[in-house]
Amino acid sequence: MELTGRLTSDAKVSEVKGGKKVVNFSIAINDSYKPKDGERVELTTYVECAYWINPKVGQFLKKGLLVQLGGRLGSRAWVNKDGDAISYLTCNISNLKFLGGSSNSTSAKPEKSKSNAPDDDLPF
Repeated sequence: MELTGRLTSDAKVSEVKGGKKVVNFSIAINDSYKPKDGERVELTTYVECAYWINPKVGQFLKKGLLVQLGGRLGSRAWVNKDGDAISYLTCNISNLKFLGGSSNSTSAKPEKSKSNAPDDDLPF
């Protein structure tokens, strides 16, 4: 499944049992539609994401960054202590692409390397 959305907060890198590292973040996917006889309806879908391939990428995943993801979708659901049903979508990411910078933060690009590589040449 391929998804495009903006990060809702800065990514967090965590170490799990066995020393493996994972980058966790969530994205918001905005959409809208107009019913035949109504006003435009805006909706946002949130997806909790996990990226296991390269933890160094976490330093570039900042709030507001537009990303395109490919991976395996899942869902989690439970009933909380108040008896309310809670659920959310998850994505175990296999492909990650940066599409644009955050509108409220500095650029997510690393410093230019000595090899005269272009500014968007990320180390992963």
